[in-house]
Amino acid sequence: MVEVSASILTLEKENAIKTMYNLEAGKIDYFHIDVMDGKFVEKDTTELMKDYALTASHISNLGLDVHLMVKNVEKFIDEYSMLEPEIITFHIEATKNEERTKSVIEEIKNIGSRVGIAISPDTSIDKIKSYLPYVHMVLVMTVVPGKGGQKLIPETLEKVKALKKYINENNIDIDIEVDGGINDETASKAIESGANILVAGNYLITSKNIGESVKKIKES
Repeated sequence: MVEVSASILTLEKENAIKTMYNLEAGKIDYFHIDVMDGKFVEKDTTELMKDYALTASHISNLGLDVHLMVKNVEKFIDEYSMLEPEIITFHIEATKNEERTKSVIEEIKNIGSRVGIAISPDTSIDKIKSYLPYVHMVLVMTVVPGKGGQKLIPETLEKVKALKKYINENNIDIDIEVDGGINDETASKAIESGANILVAGNYLITSKNIGESVKKIKES
């Protein structure tokens, strides 16, 4: 089953609550929270995303899909723990070594959230293979982290295909999420490659009929 995680990074503040309601009514599955610290990536969204995550948790029962594009992963796991996110995803490029990566995985599990591990476009899936039996999801970035509205990098879907092949061959039960440049045209390619959770931002938020746009992604 294909699920849609709506990135609310580019919401306009004055319309945020209304748009969140429209997204939920449009049958999205998660609110995708893009937490950026201004260090791991250039943009700093820490205050805005905390505000939006709090709002979403108060007005909706949908799960929060928290994507940490930050260096101090542990700090933000702690900050978001009170919101009981459905998923918390961290970047392998941020944790760097095996000991810290395993510690972060355990920390996320201990607060009751599912664990996601993310890789940027230039990172090989070989960097995360040893962790796959211990996490619930892999997030393959299909654009460079840190900016909304980018076009999907076609080569990243080859990485999704290779990842899907590997998890099938090794009988690993895990979700594959893709993030970046998802719309009604790229969704089908991502799903064909093996993704089952698709992050969509601008495509949904600027849509005149969010429900129809969500349906197009899910039925791609």
